[in-house]
Amino acid sequence: MKKRIFKMFGLLGLAAVHTAVMATGRQPVALDVVEVIGLTPLQAGGVAIAKIPASVQTVSSEQLQDTHSLSLAEYLNRFLGSVHINDAQNNPLQPDIYYRGFVASPLLGMPQGLSVYVNGVRFNEPFGDSVNWDLIPPGAIDSTTLFGGSNPVYGLNSLGGAIAMKTKTGFSASGHQLEVYGGSFDRHVEEITSGANNGTWGYFVDLRHFDEQGWRDFSPSSAKQALGTLSWQGDRGNLDLTVAANDNDLRGNGASPVQLLAQDRTAVFTHPDQTITRLFFTELAGNYALNDKLELSGNAYFRQNRMRAFNGDNSDYEACLLPGNADRLCDAAGVDEQVVVDTNGNEVLAGSRVEGATNNTSFTNMYTRGGTIQALFGQDVYAHENNLTIGASYDNADVHFGSDTELASLTDDRGTIGSGIYVDESKVRLHTHTDTVGVYATDSFSITDKLTATVAGRYNHIDLALADKYINDPDKNLNGGHTFERFNPSAGLTYEANKNLDIYGSYSESSRVPTPMELSCADPQAPCKLPNSFVADPPLKQVVANTFETGFKGHLTGWVGKGDGAWNLGYFHTTNDDDIIFRRDLSSNFNNQGYFSNVGQTLRQGLEAGVSVTYPQVFSDRDDWHFSTNYTYLDATFLDTFGIQNPLDTGEIIAVRTGDHIPGIPEQVFKWSVGVDLWRKVSLGINGLYSGDQYFRGDEANVTASLQGYCLVNATAEYKLNKHFSVFGKLDNLADERYSSFGVYGNASEIFPNFNNGRFISPGAPRAGWIGVRVRF
Repeated sequence: MKKRIFKMFGLLGLAAVHTAVMATGRQPVALDVVEVIGLTPLQAGGVAIAKIPASVQTVSSEQLQDTHSLSLAEYLNRFLGSVHINDAQNNPLQPDIYYRGFVASPLLGMPQGLSVYVNGVRFNEPFGDSVNWDLIPPGAIDSTTLFGGSNPVYGLNSLGGAIAMKTKTGFSASGHQLEVYGGSFDRHVEEITSGANNGTWGYFVDLRHFDEQGWRDFSPSSAKQALGTLSWQGDRGNLDLTVAANDNDLRGNGASPVQLLAQDRTAVFTHPDQTITRLFFTELAGNYALNDKLELSGNAYFRQNRMRAFNGDNSDYEACLLPGNADRLCDAAGVDEQVVVDTNGNEVLAGSRVEGATNNTSFTNMYTRGGTIQALFGQDVYAHENNLTIGASYDNADVHFGSDTELASLTDDRGTIGSGIYVDESKVRLHTHTDTVGVYATDSFSITDKLTATVAGRYNHIDLALADKYINDPDKNLNGGHTFERFNPSAGLTYEANKNLDIYGSYSESSRVPTPMELSCADPQAPCKLPNSFVADPPLKQVVANTFETGFKGHLTGWVGKGDGAWNLGYFHTTNDDDIIFRRDLSSNFNNQGYFSNVGQTLRQGLEAGVSVTYPQVFSDRDDWHFSTNYTYLDATFLDTFGIQNPLDTGEIIAVRTGDHIPGIPEQVFKWSVGVDLWRKVSLGINGLYSGDQYFRGDEANVTASLQGYCLVNATAEYKLNKHFSVFGKLDNLADERYSSFGVYGNASEIFPNFNNGRFISPGAPRAGWIGVRVRF
């Protein structure tokens, strides 16, 4: 394995990373500019990126706009190192975002290994730690920072990294703008932003509407998003009151059998698969400098997200086979069949109205409140520069979850018609309450002018209570209480060898606790359908990540003539102890049935490298060029042996062995971009990415062929008529590549008896284009 890694160094010199630089100025980057970022979720204070002993990547609001990105997720996928997307839902606003093999996904049941913050408020949902990427309008995002490693300061789920977003205010984004564009898939987007300040008070508002019919059958989506901030700024402090809301109705009909897609790539297996999110979020955040060396900062927030899901699916229920159960509907008809009982206690009679399909519905009402307070000390220690931050956070979450399974029949186009009869065994009404306390500290100490040591740690204490509000079997209920606690440390060094080279190395730990959803679906004798049919829970252990990271980074000043840029080359090694995965029950007719289990250790290690360059006036005094490229080699494997169902023979248990690859994670990712600004009016850009082969989810033992990798090329263009008006366009998938970013094993035989392949894939979107206008006031 080590030989394979070190052989890659020859390729890495040409590889890539940070971000695609899309600025329009003609002058080289100023040599004395030092990029400073906050080291905690509140993003207050700051330390130079060069002094942080880990990989750090940043995204500005200008970069989001200049690349005409539909969302922050799209930008991360196309331009940031070690990031890739699995389009499991097949909806542009519902991607699974992976960084170094760790995921932040809107899907319940995914092993969430990235923490996500907005203005210092944790945005991982309290029920399953999932992340809904459709809640905040992209035009409201002022900056985004992606921290690599198991940074303990960012709390739970920061196993592989943390994403911290900061939204705009009237002081950071003064001005007014209207943007409208439309094109393929009947997609149209309208967004208006407005911000202003008078030196003391300021405001910012973003209103956005997204609507499309989708490129696949039965896939319309709409999203209405809003965010506003009222700000006060004084000589020593500031306050920001932020309010955000959305009303989104998204259809993501997901993976379909490969044999069906061979006939029609726009076809869906069953439908609908609908997710509705309604967020209300408010936060009061502020900073106050007591003196030049001590600054206090904090926030208090309330967050409510009410989600509804409707999933039309095939069915495991059919007419009973045993003589004693004649004319009745059974689960798993045969020797072990059980007659289906409805929520009124009546046995269900077989018939066309109740066979062939199910409507799985759920609601998840989540209410979270809490806050963080921290102090930043900038006092030198024995004449050595030192930055110390200490803080504490408290989060309190209540979740009301319910799910139902309605018996239904299939239409000719594989939609569903409900019967009004609900299965009693599948009815769930669960309330959860979580109290989370975190105490953290991080200190950056300059041992010399060139050598900096950083140490950090965080103590987490979590109390979790589950209350079953619908008990149909007293011996099987979801009531329970769990307590988890742990202290996670980190330490690292950075050394400035010269103005172009910084050397860093660090060790860090972070953890995540089993979610209420995982704890309610951990019995291998009673597999669950996500997010339905939870059962009594065996205990699960919390997951602990241990990361070693080392590398080089620096600027290119003096190396590329009158141009400038940045480069990096690094190695990371993260081991998860007691990792939790969802072990699928492939013998059922459901792609989402199984149970959660600790499976021992897993490993994610790799090499990442990148370069970004801005070079003015290459051929004349009228053209400024921008280049970026990044490469990641990622080895994601299981380190312990456990059994899973053979995807080729669901009656057989096969062993996952040490070294088998974790499904859904490509071994290699390569990205590049080239852009040019002409006459300060015309901007042209082209970017591409390669994502390597990956194993299908459900094939943890790697016994079948992998999902083929793919290459994509995209292009953008913009013409600025004047400082107030511009026209822009965007083309995705220029070569019209037929590709898939996600694969899973399932069972299509109940609907298509001749479909015996078992492979389901989410097809990538075909070539598409959009044009629009932007008006600034």
